[in-house]
Amino acid sequence: MPNPPELVVFFGLIATGKSTLAHAWAKAEGLEYYNSDRVRKELAGLAAECSRKESLGQGIYSKEFSRKTYTALLERAEENLRAGRSVVLDGSYQSINERDRIRELARRYQAPVCFVLCQCPESVLQERLVMRANDPNAVSDGRWEIYLEQKKRFSAPDELEKTELLVFSTEGEVDVLINELTHKLEEKIGR
Repeated sequence: MPNPPELVVFFGLIATGKSTLAHAWAKAEGLEYYNSDRVRKELAGLAAECSRKESLGQGIYSKEFSRKTYTALLERAEENLRAGRSVVLDGSYQSINERDRIRELARRYQAPVCFVLCQCPESVLQERLVMRANDPNAVSDGRWEIYLEQKKRFSAPDELEKTELLVFSTEGEVDVLINELTHKLEEKIGR
């Protein structure tokens, strides 16, 4: 009997390297990958690289539009799970409610779920934000002031079971991180 599809969620604060790692890992594993920044802009009818320097809670970053974005991510994940395909989601998932919606979806499809909390030192995060600000192809609109606000609002993932959470440092070379992550996920969800 084939293994059930898996749901892997890369989450955390902006500029922690979650999107770089999530995209590279999903590609290496041949899995479907959905990024909140890309989905948000797609829903708004914008090109992914279109910069929107709106404040947190405004415009496409309003509570309502964010809910719409995370609902769309959930729907895309469900399409894949229903078809028996594993899927990778990438977003801040800063609220317990958003993480619980994912857990409920995984339960409905009896899919193993792992939340990969991406972290790095603040000095590395600041460097990444500077690089992003100078990159015309950057998809994320995250800036230092957004990070500080997100940091205040982020709900620690205390509700997640030990088997559902992997705290992961994104400091290092992507290829090395992918290998380390693959090994840790094998231990965590029995891949």
